[in-house]
Amino acid sequence: MNADPADQQRLLELQEKDTRLAQIAHRVKTLPEAIELAELDTRFARARDEGVAAEVIADDLKRDQSRADTDVEQVRERAKHDRHLLDSGEVNDPKQLTNLQHELDSLARRQAELEDVELEIMERVEGALAAVRQLHAQRDSLAAERAEKADAVAALLADLDDERAIVTGERASIAAGIPEDLLSLYERIRADQAGLGAAHLHRGRCSGCRLELSPSEIEQVRSAPANEVVRCDQCRRILVRTAESGL
Repeated sequence: MNADPADQQRLLELQEKDTRLAQIAHRVKTLPEAIELAELDTRFARARDEGVAAEVIADDLKRDQSRADTDVEQVRERAKHDRHLLDSGEVNDPKQLTNLQHELDSLARRQAELEDVELEIMERVEGALAAVRQLHAQRDSLAAERAEKADAVAALLADLDDERAIVTGERASIAAGIPEDLLSLYERIRADQAGLGAAHLHRGRCSGCRLELSPSEIEQVRSAPANEVVRCDQCRRILVRTAESGL
């Protein structure tokens, strides 16, 4: 294939734009701030879920405490009733009085046991509520950090989108000045060669595969007409000759 040397030079300009577009795309996919945001999302979700689980535990313990309070109150009321009977003089039968006293003693022991249970549950409720407060504080802190990071990521992506739009426009302008057959060859090679379709021949070395041309290859390139489209024997990319090619 033959092409005007100036058009071949434009391939290097086009390649520069394509390389930059590839760099932008890679940057978007591997943005460190986006990775940090994803990690914050995970931590936030975990703190939120743990907070919900802690709330469920706290609510269950509150219900246990309510039942314990009711049990204690019932025993107290029963003891109050029996104490009233014992102290009022309404019961005169010695056996009944003895039974009342035994029941009061039994109720006192039962009340002490229930109050111990009640106290234990109260302590557990306090611990559960403290855990809820801690997890909610952690969740809220992560939410704020997450929002700040999301804003930073959005700003970075917006900048990259702006640059991509500019580079895409510049690429289109350069491509419009390249003959269709040369551009088509470049695009085919670029698709097969990891996005690099044209390479600069710099001091006898292909900038695409980074390999130095042999003396015979250098001679072939040197003797080729200026309008001949030369390709690297190693990577098959288009070799663009310039004043720095070392020919």
